Amino acid sequence: MASEFDLIQQYFTKPSHHTNLSVGDDAALISVSQGMELAIATDMLVAGTHFFHDAAPYDIGWKALAVNVSDMAAMGAQPKWATLALALPEVNEAWLSEFSRGFFTCAEQFNVDLIGGDTTRGPLNISVTILGEVPKNQALKRDGAQAEDDIWVSGNIGSAAAGLAHLQGKIKLENDALEASIHALHRPMPRISLGLALRGSANSAIDISDGLAADLGHILKASNVGADIFIKHIPHSPALSANNDARFQACILGGGDDYELCFTAPRAAREKIETLSGTLNLPLARIGNTCTALGLRVYDAENKLVQLQAKGYDHFA
Repeated sequence: MASEFDLIQQYFTKPSHHTNLSVGDDAALISVSQGMELAIATDMLVAGTHFFHDAAPYDIGWKALAVNVSDMAAMGAQPKWATLALALPEVNEAWLSEFSRGFFTCAEQFNVDLIGGDTTRGPLNISVTILGEVPKNQALKRDGAQAEDDIWVSGNIGSAAAGLAHLQGKIKLENDALEASIHALHRPMPRISLGLALRGSANSAIDISDGLAADLGHILKASNVGADIFIKHIPHSPALSANNDARFQACILGGGDDYELCFTAPRAAREKIETLSGTLNLPLARIGNTCTALGLRVYDAENKLVQLQAKGYDHFA
């Protein structure tokens, strides 16, 4: 049977692009570019909590890194380095081959070096720490929203949550809607190009991991402002429009795993952001505005206040 070090060498050792010394020594050595500062984030994926035990290992590998790349996007940072800590119940080389293929496909797409980590025996658990660079004093943060900012989101909201709800038997999707929702759940696409382009235009930003209402709420709390948003302006798949009941509304407002960006920007930036949408070929929708009255208010298609049931995902709730 292959040793721990054989597994690392075979599946997780690749040439690096940004690193002085990486996998194979006791620590990695990296040099930060002049005028830049490090942005660092960590995410953990646990079998049975973040993915089904029988999920495709390629998808798990992609998502394990993608959710961390998304954190860099939300900060306006360029991802460069990652570490991977992997607990495995057993050595399954077929699983490892597909997992590492998905992981490195994502790494190559976003030009990220794997520079170290650890492996151990235990329940399937994946922890990634990512490091990136952002010019000093230019990071996008949660506490910068100003009253009367526009609130924007990228892409479609709620698709990943709809895919999960289908797999759990809570809702029923079919054909293209099912395929698109499952793809959104298993293969999130980090919005790095958008995050980098928003430096200097957006006042605040966050990626939507725990649900739109919850994650926007983090911006509002950190910035000490409130917000009014309108469901009719929130972009979502036709499958959710066709099933306009509380369960589907919960996917849009409270569903996690979208990894789209939610950001605020001054009204003066509207034209620039609309142009950016075309440049990036990425839908960007203005869904409401911030205000001085604290709290989040959501309005339905008839502009009536909605009793917000969807609070977003909380591991310990």
